Amino acid sequence: MGMTNVPEIFGSLVFSDEVMHERLPNQTYRALKEATANNQPLDPDIAQQVASAMKTWAVEKGATHYTHWFQPMTGVTAEKHDSFITPVGDGKVIMEFSGKELVRGESDASSFPSGGLRSTFEARGYTAWDPTSPAFIKDDTLCIPSIFCSYGGQVLDKKTPLLRSIQAMDKQAMRIVNIFGNPTNAKHCHSSVGGEQEYFLIDRDLFNEREDLVTTGRTLFGAKPPKGQEMEDHYFGTIKPAVKAFMADLDVELWKLGVYSKTEHNEVAPSQHEMAPIYTETNVGTDQNQLTMEIMKSVAKKHNLACLIHEKPFAGINGSGKHNNWSITTDTGINLFKPGKDPYNNLQFLVMLAAVVKGVDEYQDLLRACVASPGNDHRLGADEAPPAIVSIYLGDDLLALENAIEAGEQMEAIKASEMKSGVKFIPKFKKDNTDRNRTSPFAFTGNKFEFRMVGSSASLAGPNTMLNTILAEELEGFADILEAVPEDELEEHVRALVQKTFKEHSRIIFNGNNYSDEWVVEAERRGLENLRTCADAFPAYIREKNLALVEKHKIYTREELTSRYEISMDTYCKTLHIEALTMADMVKKSIYPSVLAYMTTVADSIRLKEAISDNVPHESESELLGSLAALSDSLMKKCKSLEAALSGAEKSEDIKVEADYYRDNVFPAMQEMRAVADELETITAKDYWPFPTYTDLIYSVN
Repeated sequence: MGMTNVPEIFGSLVFSDEVMHERLPNQTYRALKEATANNQPLDPDIAQQVASAMKTWAVEKGATHYTHWFQPMTGVTAEKHDSFITPVGDGKVIMEFSGKELVRGESDASSFPSGGLRSTFEARGYTAWDPTSPAFIKDDTLCIPSIFCSYGGQVLDKKTPLLRSIQAMDKQAMRIVNIFGNPTNAKHCHSSVGGEQEYFLIDRDLFNEREDLVTTGRTLFGAKPPKGQEMEDHYFGTIKPAVKAFMADLDVELWKLGVYSKTEHNEVAPSQHEMAPIYTETNVGTDQNQLTMEIMKSVAKKHNLACLIHEKPFAGINGSGKHNNWSITTDTGINLFKPGKDPYNNLQFLVMLAAVVKGVDEYQDLLRACVASPGNDHRLGADEAPPAIVSIYLGDDLLALENAIEAGEQMEAIKASEMKSGVKFIPKFKKDNTDRNRTSPFAFTGNKFEFRMVGSSASLAGPNTMLNTILAEELEGFADILEAVPEDELEEHVRALVQKTFKEHSRIIFNGNNYSDEWVVEAERRGLENLRTCADAFPAYIREKNLALVEKHKIYTREELTSRYEISMDTYCKTLHIEALTMADMVKKSIYPSVLAYMTTVADSIRLKEAISDNVPHESESELLGSLAALSDSLMKKCKSLEAALSGAEKSEDIKVEADYYRDNVFPAMQEMRAVADELETITAKDYWPFPTYTDLIYSVN
């Protein structure tokens, strides 16, 4: 394979700003940019000209169809393809695409989750073009990033609330920037995100032999392998040739789509890897992460691999997250989370830091809810990821700063120290002022916050919507105070405000080991919430303070956020139901018959020895047969118990009652049955075990 010319292929399948500038009349291009920059409605004539240019470009690239590409509440993207062809008579067609078709699409809104917002008979829904995220070509189809709403205007997607949150945050952040003089003449603030995507790669043929992986995305059975990640030899280790080939193809496909795929490496667990992009504007970054997950799976197929994006595909082995690196930047390039060399005297930074601390403390429940998922329940708190307790890591320097401010003391400028290796010929370099804490759920990492609780399969829209909204709320409160302060008293009032905020919300700051049992006890003493499961976390959506928050900033109506609660809880119940049925199916149709076959073989061996002579020992076989018999009997009893638990899981008018039932009855029954099956696996001959083991799966790719 020849060398890839990255600058040449990068963005080649994207109707980018550069392409628009080349293909649109200057007046049209400027009008489009002004409308999107200033949050103004787009003139229909402008849309028509964009549509014409977009169609011409797409057809030149080989596209024959177009689709409004949107993100409903299903957890995946959705698309309905229409061709460009228009009949002109005499059996002939032309390729057309109108401004109306660009701006608006139509879909059956009743067929997507709505959480009660829509009745089955209320079918009509609309998709609408988002001009702030560029269109792209995928599989010969022009994909137009779009929002999705019902006929009555109710929001049915993940993109619309995100866009609203960006607008809300922009408004309040600009008030803060203007309070401090706005020296760069910024007009807008935007949030940026870099989503580190973790995933597993396994052999596709082995994947297809596992009903649980095919059906649920995770292994519902599996004994601990002799070698897991104990040797710590996989993290940043040499990338295997098959994985490297996959990564190379993945990079090319992502680069064509304008995704800034930058970093790739082995993660902690065998067969686990990570891809990290360069930061970009949050809306675009969210769209690109959805694309990334899709492209990962399609490229893996080409290499006869299966890409697992589930948060916990293997029990007892590191799960996968999606670290959400979040920052706020002006349109003139100023990062509002950058402390600078003298953060004590960087008043604007202090206000931003205090707002984050206050917001995370006051809305810790909302942040926990927005990262909750059935898959993430298995990951959070599993000695490999943060617990289900939200806290902030500031690093030693900023913690010292916070302590100084809280105590009313001054602090000198922070000086970066040199890295000393003890080897004279190694070049000297400055260390970062802040170390990293991989155990923290929400960590400051120099000029951004890393939200590490986000699960690998999650959309970035949810967490960033809530982060932007919470920040908007706190900045609004701060701006209301500081805008009324005389300029010559500004510093005094800023320091008093920041000091008061740190004193009242210091409980949320924790720089220690979040994995420790001691922290769980300490967090409870501090009054921090520990919402362990989806059933515990999702009700935070409908707490009055959270409904009031999103309603105030026009992110959701009360009904829309309540619908998210209903959808999320229903998804949790359905997921556990499917997993439980899959487990019962695997036990009855695969595991139990296989164990019986092996028991027959062992019994035949005993009979053979007895036939030879009474003196031929068979204690080992008899002991093994006894263990197999006892465990297989126990397995079927556990299976009946699980089925009984499932039969008791009736639909309830109160979804919380239903979710609690699955948490307290179905899931424990699943765990009990799994424990017996996993023990059976350890004493059943490999030739008889009905599907690939953990060792087979995690060491299948070379």
